[in-house]
Amino acid sequence: MSRSKKYQIDKVVYPIQKFIQNEKSGGLVLGISVIVALILANSPWAHDYHHFLEHRFGFQWDGKTYLEYDLHHWINDGLMAVFFFVVGLELKREIVAGELSNPRKALLPIAAAIGGMLVPAAIYVAFNPSGEVQHGWGIPMATDIAFALGVLYLLGKRVPLALKVFLTALAIVDDLGAVLVIAFFYTSDISVSNLLLGFGFLVIMYLGNKAGIRSILFYAIFGIGGVWTAFLLSGVHATIAAVLAAFTIPANVKLSEDDYIRKIKNYLDRFQEADSNSKIPTLTNEQLHILDEVKSNTDKAIPPLQILEHSMHPMVTFIIIPIFALANAGVSLLDIDIKEIFSTNVALGVALGLLIGKTVGIFLFTWLCVKLRIASFPKGMNLKSLLGLGLLGAIGFTMSLFVTQLAFSHEVYKVQAKIGIFAASIIGGILGYMILKSQSKNGSEN
Repeated sequence: MSRSKKYQIDKVVYPIQKFIQNEKSGGLVLGISVIVALILANSPWAHDYHHFLEHRFGFQWDGKTYLEYDLHHWINDGLMAVFFFVVGLELKREIVAGELSNPRKALLPIAAAIGGMLVPAAIYVAFNPSGEVQHGWGIPMATDIAFALGVLYLLGKRVPLALKVFLTALAIVDDLGAVLVIAFFYTSDISVSNLLLGFGFLVIMYLGNKAGIRSILFYAIFGIGGVWTAFLLSGVHATIAAVLAAFTIPANVKLSEDDYIRKIKNYLDRFQEADSNSKIPTLTNEQLHILDEVKSNTDKAIPPLQILEHSMHPMVTFIIIPIFALANAGVSLLDIDIKEIFSTNVALGVALGLLIGKTVGIFLFTWLCVKLRIASFPKGMNLKSLLGLGLLGAIGFTMSLFVTQLAFSHEVYKVQAKIGIFAASIIGGILGYMILKSQSKNGSEN
């Protein structure tokens, strides 16, 4: 007799779980957050919206305040560090056992990502060759993986899986490029002592990995309390600490797949044979002991890296990224003077860098790789679908907005960059969707 029972709360929880597990949902929530930020910034509550982000807080000890920053800074250096930590986990997983683990398979998305970074930066610098505005060259280099994949998943099964894998690998390499750009070109004055202290904590985490420590708490204490804090105080952007810390998380298992299957089968047999409380909805001590062993062995069969990635991904997608968008996407369009938008070439450089640079860079470098027989197209990809993917690569929201905050101190330049990001991302997303949709129709007719 089955003991399964459905409760009223399941009617609420199940649809939420289904929404979170849907690949399109992250892009949808991000899009709504951007729209809400724009509405707030252009509403009667605009002053309260901006003032709220200016509230400062820190930690007090013995009458002294430490790590005192405004809310906007905490979001960009604190919450976004969690985002970059998950990016680091994805990067390590792809390098260890994913698309980037096979050099032959990895060449094509790596080449596409490099082209999608170099060409946009070159286009931006061509329009903004000197002065403070030149600092924005890193803005059009980044692809927003949530939005780009969200648009791609709108097409459903009509898009070959190979295209989704290719775009994911491209975006992950693109994220690595953005991290390196932030580390080397968007870092303020460096405190060598704090930086060395941060690396010291990284060494402890690495040695813990090699010693077989799998406790998430161990890596959390040294990662947040040690590496992240030291990097934050060093002047090197704290998000870099998050990526480096992610690479120290163990990606191996303590129990092989074959051993796990054998043990679980044994536990199931024991559980089935064990005495049970058939008339009351509780378990016997023997059953509890067996289930504890199942849980313990299941934990040993999953790499801590994947446990963290799997558990943190929903939080990043549905909490951290939307909060970041709410804090950074609010541009007051009512007070903008058209002449002010084009007082420099920042908006033009960002927009063309993303829309033209990303598309041309991804398309050209991929095509050259195939033409020179360095790599071959994945199954289901052709030049038309590659063009569509290149246009989706022009969607820059999250990372581009993040680099904008690092690149400029002048508020006008930030607004100009954001307008360029919005324009290119919207146009690129629509055109990419239309091309891939027409491609899928032609493919189904053939």
